[in-house]
Amino acid sequence: MSNAIRVIQYGLGPIGSAVARHVVERAGLELVGGVDIDPAKVGQDVGEAIGLGRPLGFVVADKLAQTQANADVVLHTTSSYFDQFKDQIIEILEANLDIVSTAEELSFPWLAHPQEAAEIDVVARRVGKTVLGTGVNPGFIMDSLPLSLTAICQRVDRISVTRVINASTRRGPFQAKIGSGMTVDDFNTRMAAGRMGHVGLPESVGMVFHTLGKKLTRYDSDVEPVVAEQLVKTEHFEVPPGRVKGLKQVARAYNDEDEFMTLTFIAALDAENEGDTIEITGKPDLEVKLQGTNGDLATVAIAVNAIRRVKQAAPGLVTMRDLPIVTVWSVS
Repeated sequence: MSNAIRVIQYGLGPIGSAVARHVVERAGLELVGGVDIDPAKVGQDVGEAIGLGRPLGFVVADKLAQTQANADVVLHTTSSYFDQFKDQIIEILEANLDIVSTAEELSFPWLAHPQEAAEIDVVARRVGKTVLGTGVNPGFIMDSLPLSLTAICQRVDRISVTRVINASTRRGPFQAKIGSGMTVDDFNTRMAAGRMGHVGLPESVGMVFHTLGKKLTRYDSDVEPVVAEQLVKTEHFEVPPGRVKGLKQVARAYNDEDEFMTLTFIAALDAENEGDTIEITGKPDLEVKLQGTNGDLATVAIAVNAIRRVKQAAPGLVTMRDLPIVTVWSVS
């Protein structure tokens, strides 16, 4: 595999491990290292740590510098929040490696984190490497896909995207992230602390507004719990009636006094009508419905599929709208 792109997986939680397994099975890629701070994983063979079912011959390191791997790119899957991942991104760049990250706040950071984004961009350009933040949402469903659809519009007056997820089919940490099993009061308290729920709606808004040349004059967002009306059981939670089984988040973004973009994110146990709907009002009016988007599978796919584009991109901090279309790819 001398011509393969050599990959280090940074973060070996459920998503990171799934990403790493997909790298192993993809022609043209070679997994050469794994990094995680979990003491139970450090020192383990990476193949065992990611649930591959066979050893790979190298162990999980707790620091990037200790992997001793000759690599080309890092797939980064640790945290959603800038204050937790920024130093990791800088560390990877200083090691002279390209980055594809699933950190939501990195997907279009100039609206909420302009100083941190500028710092990362400066380092990336100095070392001649590229950084991309991507995922299924943000990164695709609520930003780059609607933007692509505007290519067949002569005029766009409004964009609305609704994503409904049946969280009963998702992994345990995701079910916890949406408040499953909490009381309504606990849900509201945790939500007010700012470390629960879906991350990325402001980033999607920022990408769409900036790309379409719209001035963002106001941004509103609210979150409400989805409460169980009857007992709900999953592999990870048992939620009695009256307790939280998920959430509904709505973001509204305005151009002058007009509401130009509405993003609705619903994730709940046993949620009905699962799917994604993109509505564009303009000339012509468009409605696109997408069924079958599995958030975990899609996140793994888009991160791995983006490697080729990132390797070809100019140095700096880039977004999905800056790259040629990301597609599945193979080596024949």
